[in-house]
Amino acid sequence: MTVTPQPTRQQPVTLFTGQWADMPFEELAGRAADWGYDGLEIAASGDHLDLQRADEDDAYLASRLEILDRHGLKVWAISNHLGGQAVCDDPIDFRHQGILRPYIWGDGEAEGVRQRAAEDMKRSARVARKLGADTVVGFTGSKIWQYVAMFPPVPGEVIDAGYQDFADRWNPIMDVFDDEGVKFALEVHPSEIAYDYWTTVRTLEAIGHRESFGLNWDPSHMFWQGIDTVGFISDFADRIYHVDCKDTRLRPPMGRNGILGSHLPWGDPRRRWDFVSTGHGDIPWEDAFRALAHIGYDGPISVEWEDAGMDRLHGAAEAVGKIRELLWKRPEASFDAAFSNQ
Repeated sequence: MTVTPQPTRQQPVTLFTGQWADMPFEELAGRAADWGYDGLEIAASGDHLDLQRADEDDAYLASRLEILDRHGLKVWAISNHLGGQAVCDDPIDFRHQGILRPYIWGDGEAEGVRQRAAEDMKRSARVARKLGADTVVGFTGSKIWQYVAMFPPVPGEVIDAGYQDFADRWNPIMDVFDDEGVKFALEVHPSEIAYDYWTTVRTLEAIGHRESFGLNWDPSHMFWQGIDTVGFISDFADRIYHVDCKDTRLRPPMGRNGILGSHLPWGDPRRRWDFVSTGHGDIPWEDAFRALAHIGYDGPISVEWEDAGMDRLHGAAEAVGKIRELLWKRPEASFDAAFSNQ
């Protein structure tokens, strides 16, 4: 008997380019097309997307679109994680100099960096619209992440001030997003203003639940913290604006390995957890994809590839197939409807 493969849902599978910033955009686009991706979640890194240039030079912007079109790829979302990180961060230091474009870093004076980073986030909304994308994925940074251990003791008003600082800096940015008809999808992540369930609740409250400010569901950072990644989808169903797929593998919970990583490098066997290629870790992907279908999410599924123990060319090529296996066609009627035809 011949089994006919079932069609997958018409939901785009994209590759996030942030971990490929060392590879020319032209080369990465060709590889992604050969691997079977539908498009790219383009990061404002390397030669992939210079936001300042794209905002000012129509020819440069057209060159990005021409490369995508030539390889049969599309763009539904762009990323400005690195610029967003500097909007609220305190302190601003050598770490930021290493990730920011020179036009954002400038002379390195902290408040000047924050202000230029905020302008770059506004710029990302304009560039997304010019590219035909409706979402910018990214980080916010945080004035209060440094107090995550809450010792020495931190007064409540300091935490309150941190959320107010976030709101004060991001509301003007979101005004531009509103003007452009573009949404921002914050990746809930350690070192951001929202890094777990309750900080996400408070972040949305702080910004007044503005419609343009939503979330990028990436389970990898929540999973090692012990957060219910599937329940997160249901709890924030109206705010899931984008999906990144990155897996996390946990090692046995007892013994020497703590969840904070012990300042050990990625891939070190003494770590309690590590990021791994999609499908090679402990994220309950099938449950998650069923939950995403249930809330009606039909946007791009983007592979964010990170794995210290696997060659990235192998991993990215394999990951797209693993994602497509989970995008099966949904039923057109309830499975028990047939009983009524007896």
